[in-house]
Amino acid sequence: MLRLPPPRGPSSVPTRNVNQSLTRDNRFAHVDPRPTILLVEDDPLLRDAMRLLLEDAGYTVVEAGTAAQASAAALAELPGLILLDLGLPDRHGLELARELTPRSGIPIVALTGRAGADERRRCLEAGCRDYLAKPIEPRQLIAKIQELIGTV
Repeated sequence: MLRLPPPRGPSSVPTRNVNQSLTRDNRFAHVDPRPTILLVEDDPLLRDAMRLLLEDAGYTVVEAGTAAQASAAALAELPGLILLDLGLPDRHGLELARELTPRSGIPIVALTGRAGADERRRCLEAGCRDYLAKPIEPRQLIAKIQELIGTV
């Protein structure tokens, strides 16, 4: 049986947290045409700010605060892009990038507090398409996303 999603107001933007379960009955009830971004950031305040920025730019956002949540979400949601903080509490982000890149082929942009050629090289060697140093300038983030997966 197909269930229709609840009515949404004009300002309502769908956001999913990986802790919300998807059942087979409602998984395909609503297909959002907007590109989905998996946002992996352990700092809840930064994650909320980035989510709002991405939603305002027209993207659907799936959130994860740990590497374990991100791994599960990447395979379940098949996002168009992963924004990956490298300093996660349960695992280093580059280890996760090395795991996900060959399995999923999803482009990954590393978010790091370190800048420089060595950090960039490590990110690219781990399979990331690019990296952005924190603090991240919002226009630069949106431009990088548009470069990798297109505009909304």
